[in-house]
Amino acid sequence: MTAEQIAERIGSKFGDAIIASLPDDKHPRVHVNADVWRALAGFLIDDGDLKFDFLACVTAVDYVADDQLCAVYDLYSTVHDHWFAIKVYTDRTDPHIPSVMDIWPAADWHEREAFDMMGIVFDGHTDLRRILLPEDWVGYPLRKDYEFPREYHGIPGTTETEWQQKPDYPA
Repeated sequence: MTAEQIAERIGSKFGDAIIASLPDDKHPRVHVNADVWRALAGFLIDDGDLKFDFLACVTAVDYVADDQLCAVYDLYSTVHDHWFAIKVYTDRTDPHIPSVMDIWPAADWHEREAFDMMGIVFDGHTDLRRILLPEDWVGYPLRKDYEFPREYHGIPGTTETEWQQKPDYPA
């Protein structure tokens, strides 16, 4: 199927739940809110013409100006050899998106990374904990308004200003 046909098929099933449909973009996709994500994910893997059986990546994006976070799911069908993406939006102040790790097992670690770096809570995830940072780390480093700590348990952080003040070394 073409990206246009995939978007039309999703639109015919989910209609008004589709916030935006961009099949002609360089990254063909549709946008939805988190409340319809589980139903859409089940449709994407179960529908015989779509059969998105491979989750390649989940990327978290911070839209601070819109007070939203989003998880971008890049999907591939090994059966039909087509790609498509779904952008799932949630409120930035209390970000929750249903987990799809039971549908696509690869979502397990991808969702944990999005939780760790952006703070998106994936409801229903069976092991949602930090994957890159220590459990006691404060904040979410990939959010646009994140302020990096000056130190962590006595270990100093390096800032760009401090780096520029270091002496020059001979070549």
